[in-house]
Amino acid sequence: MQIDYFKGRKVVIATKHQKDKVIVPLVMNNLGLNCIVPSNLDTDKLGTFSGEVERIGDPLTVLRNKCLMAIEATGINLAIASEGSFGPHPEIFFAHAADELIMLYDRENNIEIVERELNLDTNFNGAVVETEKQLIDFADKVGFPSHGIILKKAKEDYSLIIKNCHTYEDLISCYNQIRKESNQAYAETDMRAHNNPTRMKNIKKVTKKLVAKAKKVCSSCGTPGFGVVEAVKGLPCMSCGFPTKSTLKHICRCMKCGYQSEIIFPYEKQAEEPQFCDFCNP
Repeated sequence: MQIDYFKGRKVVIATKHQKDKVIVPLVMNNLGLNCIVPSNLDTDKLGTFSGEVERIGDPLTVLRNKCLMAIEATGINLAIASEGSFGPHPEIFFAHAADELIMLYDRENNIEIVERELNLDTNFNGAVVETEKQLIDFADKVGFPSHGIILKKAKEDYSLIIKNCHTYEDLISCYNQIRKESNQAYAETDMRAHNNPTRMKNIKKVTKKLVAKAKKVCSSCGTPGFGVVEAVKGLPCMSCGFPTKSTLKHICRCMKCGYQSEIIFPYEKQAEEPQFCDFCNP
């Protein structure tokens, strides 16, 4: 069941780095929300990708705190925020992953709707650079200048951080500025949304998921946000019949009343190919 539960309400978008460019059109057109984007909301106080401000707590806690920060700043009791994490993929070793969370927090009705996008579509990277050529090679690899680069003396050295280089000339000049104080520099991708189009695409993807989830209501209590909370593995192998790591069913749950339902064979597959079976293809 779907319903326009939030239609006509004001919502504050908790962002400092222009995420509203992809979030606002989706929630305005699909949920009927009136979006407010504060100009002075400093979400960097909750942590920065470059490390000079440590992120305290897990991503979900930071996400919730972003929403509360926006609510306290504006007095609007409905907020949307996203939080990204980048690093090793939890299942695919040696691969970098983008893990994007988004939350719609309704303080008036005590509702949290959360969605997640986990994929390999990211330019997240970092490297020690000792020459201008190494710097240029790194920049080419990560998609500079459309994707930003942050320069530091070393990976864990936050005494000098340069974030806003927009041309190769700027980048080389900033690199040489750091080299005056150090024999090398550390270059890393700028994962702030406004300087990373690849991340912005993932924010758009996860916002679409949020919109779809917000339109689904619990058949028991009518609360919006009824959706998948767990994927259960165990789809049987079509050759040997043993369970595989592929998804057998989805568990859907209401975060308000706890009502739960199952979707068997969510991807319309009742058996898995033997090539994905640990028994047939160890």
